[in-house]
Order: sequence, then C-alpha cells, then structure tokens
Amino acid sequence: MGNIFSDRISDVPRSFIRDILKLTVDESIISFAGGMPNRDLFPVKEISAATGRLFAECGKDILQYSTSEGYPGLRQWIAARYKTTKNLDVHPDNILITSGSQQGLDLLGKTFLNEGDEVVIEEPGYLGAIQAFSVYKTRFHPVPVDTDGVDTARLQQALSDHVIKLFYSVPNFQNPSGISYSEENRRSAAGLIEGRDTILIEDDPYGELRFRGSGLSSFYQMVPNNTVMLGSFSKIVAPSFRIGWLVARDEIMEKLVIAKQASDLHTNYLGQRIILQYLKDNDIDEHIEKIRTAYGKQRDAMIEAIGECFPEEVRYTRPEGGMFLWITLPGNLPAMEVFNKAVGRKVAFVPGDPFYVNKKDVNTLRLNFSCVDGDTIRIGIKRLGDVLKEMI
Repeated sequence: MGNIFSDRISDVPRSFIRDILKLTVDESIISFAGGMPNRDLFPVKEISAATGRLFAECGKDILQYSTSEGYPGLRQWIAARYKTTKNLDVHPDNILITSGSQQGLDLLGKTFLNEGDEVVIEEPGYLGAIQAFSVYKTRFHPVPVDTDGVDTARLQQALSDHVIKLFYSVPNFQNPSGISYSEENRRSAAGLIEGRDTILIEDDPYGELRFRGSGLSSFYQMVPNNTVMLGSFSKIVAPSFRIGWLVARDEIMEKLVIAKQASDLHTNYLGQRIILQYLKDNDIDEHIEKIRTAYGKQRDAMIEAIGECFPEEVRYTRPEGGMFLWITLPGNLPAMEVFNKAVGRKVAFVPGDPFYVNKKDVNTLRLNFSCVDGDTIRIGIKRLGDVLKEMI
C-alpha cells in the first residue's frame, strides 16, 4: 500500500516504559520500572461509597454530556486547593480539566507548536513530554538538571541562541531523577523567562508527595504570565480515572479549549463527578499523609539497600518526595546491558536512554520505589546489586 502514514507520526518514539512493562508481567520479576502508585493505598471503599451516593442523589444527570472546560464544581475545588496549599490565586475559569496530564501536554503542543519550533526540555527529561511534543516535529534543546535544579547557564544560552516556544519543567521530584529545583534555582530560571514570549510549563504531578523538607515556590507565583501549570489526581487518588488539569491565563485558555474540543469534546464526566464526590466526603490531606508516610519508608528502604548492595562507585539521588530515584553507573557501562542481564535475574528497571533526546547507551537508570513494599525492595536491590558487581 506504500506509505499511508503521516509524516507527523513516523518519527515519534514508542513509549519505552510501556514496552518494558510487557516484559515484566511475570510475577516472579520484581519491577522497579513502572511509575505507578501503590495500589494498596488506593481509597477503594471511599471511592465506592462516593460512587454509590452520587448515583443515588444525581442519577441520570451524571451520565450526560458535559462542558469542554470541565465540571465547574471540580474546577472550583482545584482552585481552592491551590489557595490552601500554595497560596496561589487561581480562578476556576482558568482551569481546564484534561484526560490526564498527558493530554494537557498534547493540547499544549497543538496550541503552540508548528513544525520546527524549538522547545527546551530537561535532561534527563520526562519521556511522556518528549513523546507528546515529538508528534509536532519539534526541535528539542535539552538542558541538564542536577541536584540543585536546571542548569541556568545552559538555559540562558538556549534562550539567547534560539527562539524557544516552550520550556517544559518538573520542578518537584522530577521524573526521572527525583530531584527538586532549589528556591534560588527557581528564581534564577524564572528571571531568565520573564519578559520573553517563552511559555514555561510547570508540570507538578508529585508536588503533594513530599515526605522530607518543606514546599518551595511555584513558577506561577514568579512569572504568572509565562507559566502554564499541569496537575493530576493520578498520584493522590487513582490513575485509572485519567483526570488532570491545566491552568493558564485567559488568552491561552481560549485556544486550549478549542484544542480540547477538537480532541474529545470533554473529559470523562462521570469520573469528574466521582472524584469530586470523593473529595467532598473524605479528608484528602489525611489520605495524602498516608501515601507520604508509606512512600517515605519505601524510599528509605531502597536507599539503605543500595548502600549495602551496590558497588561504591554507583551514584544515586536522594529524593525528598515523589516516586523515583536516579542511578548513575561508573564509566561508560550502558544501563541497557545491565537491564538485559537483570531481567534474567528477575529484577527490572528503566534504562536511561528514553529520558534523553539525542543520546543512546547511557550509563543512567531510573528506579521506582512507590509500587513495591520494603521487603521486596530489599530483595530486588540485592539482585540488581549482584548484577552490577559482576559487570563493574
């Protein structure tokens, strides 16, 4: 039939993590690969009760079409939450409910990016953003991140040398590295963006999952006219609802709503109503504290096991929240080679390659600690440590 596919889709990478997860369906494999919440912490009974109450009180009304912007009550709850947790004044009209934050990235791509437009992305960076923006045949400019945040000298260079449409960042417990931008680093990065036409995307799916230290300022507080915020209920309630949101100023929101209408008319209305009913009926802060406590213990178990089982030459981050930590192997040992051997020892992780735009056979890898209990973490890290000792 010849080439029937669009140029747009031809160069877009597959989701490396989704492919890896297919390899780890074997229950004997201990997987640190997925970026998944711990299913044992899902509020199953509470969501079930909220659903029953919602159907009893609202019946057929919750099965109808809804508005593209999202259910007003849920947008009002999100706006109030920003005020409570971050002291941000966000109007509900500036909130768009999306089908997960991944759709938010796609809508931003549709709204802002023409073929060849230039985007700054963190290195290593979130592969979901790399995949979403690749659809629009974007030119990426990776800027390194370290334990303090984004490399502001490299960011300044990229902004000076190129016409940057978007700067995508995950400043709190970054995926994949687990690092957070320091307050000083945030202010420096915001200062570089201020006064430019560049849009700073502040993706914050993990911000509420802090189990050490104190919260830091939002880019939205520093450069509100340049900042678009992304949020999600996937990490604090449950991912299967696929409910996230965007926050943007009026001019941008108008275009995002048009893009949303062209995509799916509106996000799952029943899911929005169930989420809101759950939030009304329960103390979300109590639930989040339960998650924080569990993840903090699992993070500690992983770091302790790494210290005991990995070769001394291996370096790793020590995140204060979120779901991931980042491993750097010594020398030029490709993490993919380690992965291939580790799977044979019944332990899996994500090699660093998909988190980079123009690099292959990197010596870095991501470990997830949120989805596995402490005892299993210790067993899995021991297996991985044995592999590393053989290869280093």
